[in-house]
Amino acid sequence: MKRLLFSLFALLAVVSAQARPTQKSITSPDGSLTVTVTIDKDIRWSVKDASQTIIAPSQIAMQIGENETWGVNPVLRKATTGSINERIPSPLYKKAEVEDNCTTLTLTFKGDYAVEIRAYDNAAAYRFVSTRKGDYTVKNEVAEFAFEKDNVVYCPYVRDNEKKTFAEQLYTSFENSYELNTMSEMGNQRLMFLPVLVDMGNKKVCFTESDLRSYPGMFLYNSNNDFTLEGHYAPVPDLITQGGHNMLQGEVQTAKPYIAKVSGPRSFPWRICIVAENDAQLLNDDMVFRLSQPNAIGDTSWIKPGKVAWEWWNNWGLYGVDFQPGINNRTYEYYIDFAARNGVEYVILDEGWSVNKKADLMQVIPEIDVKYLCDYGKERGVGIVLWAGYWALDRDMERVMKHYSEMGVKGFKIDFMDRDDQPMVEFYERAASTAAKYHLMCDFHGAYKPSGLSRMYPNVVNYEGVNGLEQVKWSTLEELDQVTYDVQIPFIRMVAGPMDYTQGAMMNSQKHGYRYSNAEPMSQGTRCRQLAMYVVYESPFNMLCDSPTAYEKEPECTEFIAKIPTVWDQTVAIDGKVGEYCVIARRAGDVWYVGGMTNWDERELELELSFLGNGNYKVTEYVDGVNANKIARDFRLTESTLNGRTKKVRMAKGGGFALKIEKM
Repeated sequence: MKRLLFSLFALLAVVSAQARPTQKSITSPDGSLTVTVTIDKDIRWSVKDASQTIIAPSQIAMQIGENETWGVNPVLRKATTGSINERIPSPLYKKAEVEDNCTTLTLTFKGDYAVEIRAYDNAAAYRFVSTRKGDYTVKNEVAEFAFEKDNVVYCPYVRDNEKKTFAEQLYTSFENSYELNTMSEMGNQRLMFLPVLVDMGNKKVCFTESDLRSYPGMFLYNSNNDFTLEGHYAPVPDLITQGGHNMLQGEVQTAKPYIAKVSGPRSFPWRICIVAENDAQLLNDDMVFRLSQPNAIGDTSWIKPGKVAWEWWNNWGLYGVDFQPGINNRTYEYYIDFAARNGVEYVILDEGWSVNKKADLMQVIPEIDVKYLCDYGKERGVGIVLWAGYWALDRDMERVMKHYSEMGVKGFKIDFMDRDDQPMVEFYERAASTAAKYHLMCDFHGAYKPSGLSRMYPNVVNYEGVNGLEQVKWSTLEELDQVTYDVQIPFIRMVAGPMDYTQGAMMNSQKHGYRYSNAEPMSQGTRCRQLAMYVVYESPFNMLCDSPTAYEKEPECTEFIAKIPTVWDQTVAIDGKVGEYCVIARRAGDVWYVGGMTNWDERELELELSFLGNGNYKVTEYVDGVNANKIARDFRLTESTLNGRTKKVRMAKGGGFALKIEKM
């Protein structure tokens, strides 16, 4: 892209009166990172720490219309430095407040644009800002991340991308496991969706974006088979037709020759580079939250995150009942009764409650009475959430949300968007805003990664965009190593924000016993691993994926899952290494939970728990049983007293643990 822009505009170049080159630098508050912007024939940014270059000089530019490029032959008008030091309330997040402490640099250029840069102690970010009036198009954007050597990349490639053009790869569910490739091995025809993690050997660098509004999301690829990752963006669709899964998706047939059409002054998304000296730092990062828009809806007291009894994963798998389980009122009464008995806040009606292939959410199948189920749930303290395909919701959003809100529905799980072009990004915000108007929550599936919308609209309580537990319903062990993936995503995908992984399987298996099944699915790894996920994975709206019948046979596990909080006052990253293991502690009120998971290696850790403070504590432990390497559902539930501030834990192969720690 860099070469293309120069070829397009070389003939239009003029000699600037300013001296060349010009460099402007800022250093993070503790001096850890320095960000330098070099202004010459183009604009390049670089990031260094005390010992090495993180990002080598990398071009940034935006092509405006056909005849102008911000960042080519730039004329600097003004450079302004500053700082930010504040605490941001975050009541529906993984901590009660977020510290925002950085130095800033704003470079204002001739041509109605500026570049804003921020330097944090563990991250750097930049964005373009426009002061232009009127309508204009963004034909393309250059975002480069250059390295000085051939590093390893955890590559979340678009699925089956080796068979597709870039245009075809842009139509994706944003779900795949990671391939570990060096930059020179990646080729130049494979798109990766964000976040993307680079292993530099002595540190990790994670790339993502925030404040994505009315603009396409960024993919990364290696355009020149060198050591540089470069941004790629979906163009604005010209013709979209209804199609895809059950006629619920919008399929792009033709596209405009630009990536965004914009109007008036605005800012563009932040490009974020997070630097971790040790892997565990990635487990508790706040950059996406910091750089997103503040709360736009005011009062959030009506938003009630929690757990959700879910039927789709377990295939409506009730047994020992006197009715035919399926998509009918009797089945959902059973799920509601189960939720009420166990203090689970919600039950979801997933796909099938509305008439198939009509893409009309006002047409409900005769076996379902949504109003009756809302009333039945309300009497028992259980809210109802409805699944909705993207096309069906978008065609009649205001009417649908008003209608079901008045009926008592608490939110929508919105699915099969599978794009992140400008109109689709606008759909997310429109859905969040309309839902907030009617006091409805949103859980986005078939979705791109979180990019700040949950701070602006706190009723957006979760996102998929993860290769979650549903994948084991149709994948062999050779096709999918879910156990290894489970201990990669906390350091990569979860950096962007919450993820609806949909954990909670009660049928668990080691490698020797694993098999896939749609009707009776099982997880890879141990039972305690599933419990640990409710601590480790950030997920304000958290599914119980298995059947109520299965949970009723496992009361100790069910009690833990049903009662664990889903939003937190404090989070502490204890330990971890990408792809090997991770341990996280979270506090709600006066109670701490600690969760950990390992890969297929059996592991013993000594946890450092100084964050607890003084005093003695009661610890309720869910740990892998002595036979968990053979029978994965084997676990031990014990209680003990913690006097010191260290504790040893053992995890079986594919195992995990969960601790509940209460002050005595």
